[in-house]
Amino acid sequence: MLNKTGKSGVAVLVAGVAVFAGSVTLLVLTGNTAVRYSADHGDTVPVWTRWAPALAGIMAIRLVPARPPVALLASRGTRVEAEVLLAAALVFAVALRLTGGGEPAHVLLKLLLLLVVPLVLFRVRRGSSAIALGDRPRVAPVVPVAVWLLLSCAGPFALRPSDYADTVDTVTLIATVVVVFLVNSLLEEVFYRRWSQTRWEAVLGRWPAIVLVSLLWAGWHAAIQGVGDLPVDLASAFANQGAQGLFLGYLWSRYRLMWPLLVVHGAVNALPMFL
Repeated sequence: MLNKTGKSGVAVLVAGVAVFAGSVTLLVLTGNTAVRYSADHGDTVPVWTRWAPALAGIMAIRLVPARPPVALLASRGTRVEAEVLLAAALVFAVALRLTGGGEPAHVLLKLLLLLVVPLVLFRVRRGSSAIALGDRPRVAPVVPVAVWLLLSCAGPFALRPSDYADTVDTVTLIATVVVVFLVNSLLEEVFYRRWSQTRWEAVLGRWPAIVLVSLLWAGWHAAIQGVGDLPVDLASAFANQGAQGLFLGYLWSRYRLMWPLLVVHGAVNALPMFL
């Protein structure tokens, strides 16, 4: 079974929940409840519309039968690896903000800090961590992913369409979708969920790790979707992408499969272009 949450885990969980609650409170008090949802334009949506699909997906995960949680076998090196990955995530968020969040800084920093640093770390510490993923339920995630997709494609919570597909040729559109999927969906889910969250679960427990990594993943979005006011930008990211991160993190923790994460994250980036 999953490692139990100790005192450190409880502290992280309480602090993380406080960050989420404080972010929403700040947005309400400052009247910034309409948040940006893309770095490509300045359009906004009410922040609460971003919560409904994620919360419905989490509820669906709870209702769908799954095998018992797999064991997380943490060695002494697991915390070291978790902390290095945490540092890489923080440096990425800060460096991206300082460089303005544009290209090519975004891609270069992401490749360096979210790919090269972890690969070097795992090479140096080869065999130091023993984290068993176990036998995983292949089909069970279909239901929560379908629930999320349904709410994200239709109704009041649907992702807003983009006119990007109408402004480029077919080859450019396909190339954009592929590159965005590899650099954003695939790399981010591998780094934040498969590598970071798995190790922090072994150290802190399930929900403290999910909350911690969700905030780390959300935080860097302030650099590409912000309006220049750092507290508001961070609050918007935590309240928006942070909620999506809880759903993605729970998907990973419950099923230990990459395909549900890639479908959801890929859809977030690609659906607006095809709606």
